[in-house]
Amino acid sequence: MKILVSVKRVVDYNVKVRVKSDGTGVDIANVKMSMNPFDEIAVEEAVRLKEKGVATEIIAVSCGDAKCQETLRTAMAIGADRGILVETAEELQPLAVAKLLKALVDKEQPSLVILGKQAIDDDNNQTGQMLAALADLPQATFASKVEVAGDKVSVTREVDGGLETLSLSLPAVITSDLRLNEPRYVTLPNIMKAKKKQLDTVKPEDLGVDVKPRLKTLKVAEPPKRGAGIKVPDVATLVDKLKNEAKVI
Repeated sequence: MKILVSVKRVVDYNVKVRVKSDGTGVDIANVKMSMNPFDEIAVEEAVRLKEKGVATEIIAVSCGDAKCQETLRTAMAIGADRGILVETAEELQPLAVAKLLKALVDKEQPSLVILGKQAIDDDNNQTGQMLAALADLPQATFASKVEVAGDKVSVTREVDGGLETLSLSLPAVITSDLRLNEPRYVTLPNIMKAKKKQLDTVKPEDLGVDVKPRLKTLKVAEPPKRGAGIKVPDVATLVDKLKNEAKVI
């Protein structure tokens, strides 16, 4: 069984992002970049399925500029067998990424596609769902547990009321949630081995996909600073302010 996993290069989650002075976007100059945490969970789950003997090959895919090779090497250090970089300088939006992944799914014919549920830079939470629609594949989002048996995959997912378990026929698309697993620590020997693994580079036009942006960002701004709190002398005053000033009760 072949598994395809998508990984995205994003600003590291420990970095406090800054908005550009002209309001056109986030300043990523001289900022630490890393793999999207949800994608790291997706790679880890694919590797665990391979270690169980369920999967035979794991392909990591990233879309973006040449620097995304670093992210693919990290995925291969975790345990992916090879990588594919769809290299482009265009600003990639979820629909464009979904179309690129759909083209690679058609080419590679994986039995399972695992994506992070969302990227921490734009928080769109759209690519997995769009890919499933374009490829006409069953999908399970926000997965907290994945079990493969034969040509079926059982996915436990988190919903507002608790947990929901779905049974999908393979091939299928799954998006990973935080509670799916805890990604392993990448060791130096595996980082060195990853440098020797196969990494192919293709262009969007090679896949017959138009990646021109459909949406235009008008302005990016930081959220307003939170005002200072106040102290009240007693509960009665607190209730009065919540009722008459804040109007929340």
